[in-house]
Amino acid sequence: MRSEPVRIERIGAEGDGIGYVSDDRAASPVYIPLTLPGETVRARIVARRGDGWAGEAETILEASPARIEPPCPHFGVCGGCTLQHWRNAEYIECKTELLEAALRRAGYAEVTLRPSARTPPEARRRMDLALRRDRSGIVVGLHRLRGTEVVDLQTCVIAHPALRDLIGPLRAVLARASLLRREGSALVNLLDSGPDLLLRTDAAPSVSDRAMLAGFARAHGLPRISWARGNGPSETICVLRPALARFADMEVAPPPGAFLQASSEGERAIVDAVLDGLPEPRSGRSRIVELYAGCGTITFALAARGRVAAFEGDAASVAALRRTVNQAGLAGRITAEQRDLARQPLTAKELSGVSAVVLDPPHAGAAAQMPAIAAAKPARVIYVSCNPAVLARDAHNLREAGYELFAATPVDQFLWSARMEGVVVFSR
Repeated sequence: MRSEPVRIERIGAEGDGIGYVSDDRAASPVYIPLTLPGETVRARIVARRGDGWAGEAETILEASPARIEPPCPHFGVCGGCTLQHWRNAEYIECKTELLEAALRRAGYAEVTLRPSARTPPEARRRMDLALRRDRSGIVVGLHRLRGTEVVDLQTCVIAHPALRDLIGPLRAVLARASLLRREGSALVNLLDSGPDLLLRTDAAPSVSDRAMLAGFARAHGLPRISWARGNGPSETICVLRPALARFADMEVAPPPGAFLQASSEGERAIVDAVLDGLPEPRSGRSRIVELYAGCGTITFALAARGRVAAFEGDAASVAALRRTVNQAGLAGRITAEQRDLARQPLTAKELSGVSAVVLDPPHAGAAAQMPAIAAAKPARVIYVSCNPAVLARDAHNLREAGYELFAATPVDQFLWSARMEGVVVFSR
């Protein structure tokens, strides 16, 4: 391991500073966490990493004027946030450039972004915590930056207070329970009816565990607690009241651990941008296809603008969506179908004649689905992306099929991370 001065030039896809030894651009890049563009640091080169080297900053020789004091006491150790030390203006500029660069890589020379929508601190409504039992007791937290060790959290400045305030009590109740022998996870979604907890552990809950968890739910306002062994199916531990989320004035009962947008602010920004991107209906019979619909985050808002055919791979999410559709008498307006879109994408024939396709794919994108969308040539394709690198790949298909860039809205839903969401509207 050697120590070298490194000049940081930019922030990479994982939030690391990327620089070169002695400004030698011909050299391999060095990836150094917790550094900022414009800084010179003395770094210890520790290992190969992809096309370059992984490094650790030993000393900041020249600090960026945009470096600020991070608000969280866990910053630098916890891997949940990587950019809290960056001044807001530069941080926002970097995040929006991720979306702009992705669209340029897709072949769009002229990219004009709409103003960025940002989630504030203490607003994240989804918390996925690692759990471990060791000699010191129960550890509840997130993994160490670039490591596997779990950092025991005492606070979190991005989590909604209703979730943050559960960390300590959850640690206490798990210390008395037998369902966690060595490791597990706790996923909490803040629904409109309260925090919905799914525990995944390596041992089954005893009768005593179930009683303690029911008491925990009553004491801290949880509508439901569910449990699963590892990655297996979940079962209900207790239900004190319905676990409900509201989407466009419709109450949906999401399954335990359901995918929801990370914040209500982010969800509103995404839904508004999607609706704004829809074509003007030519008649009351406009058809919209929604792919990766989840349990209805965007579906019910879309139904106000046309008939919606919603497709989703997760059976429990489809069941929740169908249940609300039927209860609300919307079966003639919304259809919901379970379909694995990676293995069985919709065909161009199935997409023929629709006015818009709206898709919110997972982090890996929609590679299997894009050729059929491009071939079907709907008037609008509205792509909700959480991965700019994959967006560039998928958008290239649309560019080759003659689609123009109609609108692009950055959504900073993953505060102080290198992840960026965007709603991109493509038009023919």
